[in-house]
Amino acid sequence: MTDRDEILNRLKAQERDATHPPAWRSRRHFDDLAERFSTSLTASGGQVHRAGSLDAALAQLDALLPELAARQVAVNHEPPFDQLDLPGRWPNVDLYLAGQSGGDLTLFCASADVGLSGASAALAETGTIVLHNGPGSSRLVTLLPPIHIALVATSQLTTDIFTWTAARDGQIPASLTLVSGPSKTADIEQVLAIGVHGPKRLIVFLYDDD
Repeated sequence: MTDRDEILNRLKAQERDATHPPAWRSRRHFDDLAERFSTSLTASGGQVHRAGSLDAALAQLDALLPELAARQVAVNHEPPFDQLDLPGRWPNVDLYLAGQSGGDLTLFCASADVGLSGASAALAETGTIVLHNGPGSSRLVTLLPPIHIALVATSQLTTDIFTWTAARDGQIPASLTLVSGPSKTADIEQVLAIGVHGPKRLIVFLYDDD
């Protein structure tokens, strides 16, 4: 028996059943989650565009990309983008689909104009979008380009982080990113700087999917 095996056996001998406390549920309530989310994110320096449907949100996105002079766009291959023919939709844009395209994702994102993603949830209280990371959903897409654009459905809105985690009954992805507006820091002399550790702009298209 190796030293490693001996240590593991000792640890296993100490195993015992444990009852974990239930997830804490928030008592917060907002009459209009979409309005609260929009107000909170705007206050944090983000931008919110409302749309009556996914098609309407995509039409707004179609118009925005040329305004941003977006020639190189990295996209997380996740809902709703994984159901779209993006090369056919934007033939003049150099696209990289995370988990689908070949080549170096890091190098592409480092020079990309825009990163596009969906979201796992949207927290109304703080104007936060919750991003999970995994196959087809890379943090590089949402952190390296100077502009991050997210498409979020109103059905993904919830009150706050406590309500969201309680509803998942402990099934939380191993890697999450919480984004509340553009990247901000005030580490140096408490002077606010934008875009130091991530995108300078966060744009959310919040669309109705009822």
